[in-house]
Amino acid sequence: MNIKQHTIKKSVTLSGVGLHTGVETNMTFLPAKAGHGIKFQRIDLEGQPIVDADVDNVVDLSRGTTIEQSGARVSTVEHTLAALVGLEIDNVLIQLDGPEAPIMDGSSIQFVEILKEAGTEEQNALRDFYEVQDSLFYRDASRDVEIAALPLDDYRVTVMIDYNSPVLGSQHASLTNISQFEKEIAACRTFCFLHELEMLHKNNLVKGGDLNNAIVVVDRIVEEHELASIAKLFNKPKVEVKKEGILNNVELRYRNEPARHKLLDVMGDLALAGRPIKAQILAARPGHAANVAFAKKLKRAMEKESKQNVPRYNPNLPPVLDINQIVNILPHRYPFLLIDKIIHLDEESVAGVKNVSFNEHFFLGHFPGNPVMPGVLQVEAMAQIGGILVLNTVPDPENYWTYFLSIENFRFRKMVLPGDTLVIKCDLLAPIKRGIAKMSGRAYVGNTLVCEGTMTASIVRKEV
Repeated sequence: MNIKQHTIKKSVTLSGVGLHTGVETNMTFLPAKAGHGIKFQRIDLEGQPIVDADVDNVVDLSRGTTIEQSGARVSTVEHTLAALVGLEIDNVLIQLDGPEAPIMDGSSIQFVEILKEAGTEEQNALRDFYEVQDSLFYRDASRDVEIAALPLDDYRVTVMIDYNSPVLGSQHASLTNISQFEKEIAACRTFCFLHELEMLHKNNLVKGGDLNNAIVVVDRIVEEHELASIAKLFNKPKVEVKKEGILNNVELRYRNEPARHKLLDVMGDLALAGRPIKAQILAARPGHAANVAFAKKLKRAMEKESKQNVPRYNPNLPPVLDINQIVNILPHRYPFLLIDKIIHLDEESVAGVKNVSFNEHFFLGHFPGNPVMPGVLQVEAMAQIGGILVLNTVPDPENYWTYFLSIENFRFRKMVLPGDTLVIKCDLLAPIKRGIAKMSGRAYVGNTLVCEGTMTASIVRKEV
């Protein structure tokens, strides 16, 4: 799995009809900055409103996933989202001039192809994984649906479907590595049963439906006059039923293509939780309603974790900036360089690490026999990490100084001792104006807050 965030290198466009609305829509993918996430934009509406790919924006689940924000709707987003998850693209703006994402051939493969044509670009920020620590479960007894997320330092999905259909039978599909998505999952098309197709048409849905963009499963004997009626419905000269029960001689791309498509839907719908996931996802008889309900459960778990506001530090991951890169930005040197690595950096926040050793020079004179890291040096370490954030906003940081103008409301809550790993996070409180930056800072050892406060700094260009 990618460790750093990715966007696309250039804008790309595809066009097609929406499955349910039948409206021809142009869809353009545009690069976006780190931390932007996945957003849709209805450029055909007044004000060109943005719709975040957020599970709390889901408003309709009739045969697809529809999101709405600021009065703007985007329908059938799950196949697009699955392509982005499968290619590990974190940040993109998707502009549409219609109400529904194009259905294309009923799978994600054409989205994958156009995104690969755009190319991907690594960004200077780590991916904000949600790592499932305690298993999460969802069950809908009325539909006999179960979904679970189990702890795993990876992303894997297994799906089982069973519609009591003699044609489909019970089917399983698995994704054991995200790299398998393009070749094993992306081309798997949506499907429905003939009786559902008739119901959907009666309810004025699938206006853009075509026998070429969905697999229609026929699990009963169909009379010739019914086939003629279906042919008329889809403006086809003739439709037939294959002996295995698939309408119009459609060739399945995989023996278990329906199960693989349900796996694709699970990936797309769970993307609405808002963060890449590390977990083993198990889904029995899933559908959009269950997927979205589980995505909400995931998001609530993420929110509970984020309320603790503890920056996640995994020493197994490479840093955003190592010590060699840090010394190219900051002027500090021994014995006053008090950070070891930067683990997160975007336009609004930064997180870094200070490993506290008994060999620190200040322990020689600060409480000999009872070594405690001085509070003022905790503030200095925080200021240096904040300086990285501030200098990240100028094109040539080596040509600037950062001078701190004030520190406010600092509280020291627990002693920092030799052997501790100090993880510090700073967030801008407002956009930088006239070279003045104000930020909040918090320092943790493990999950324990050890100090916090507010700092103001000035960026000053070095005299040549």
